[in-house]
Amino acid sequence: MKSFVRKILRFFASEDGPTAIEYAMMLMLVFLACLSAVTLLGQATNASFNASSNSIQKALDSGS
Repeated sequence: MKSFVRKILRFFASEDGPTAIEYAMMLMLVFLACLSAVTLLGQATNASFNASSNSIQKALDSGS
């Protein structure tokens, strides 16, 4: 167990540790930005399809 802790401490003390953490944080931010964009795009697309569906339904109902 001590060797595991030493390896972790050595990892964080070296330049690789902070760099890996920075990359992980940047990756997380990019992932959150993509997830937010897809969610907003999905909501906008859903609203557009609902509006089109309602317009088509009204046109069909008034034509009968």
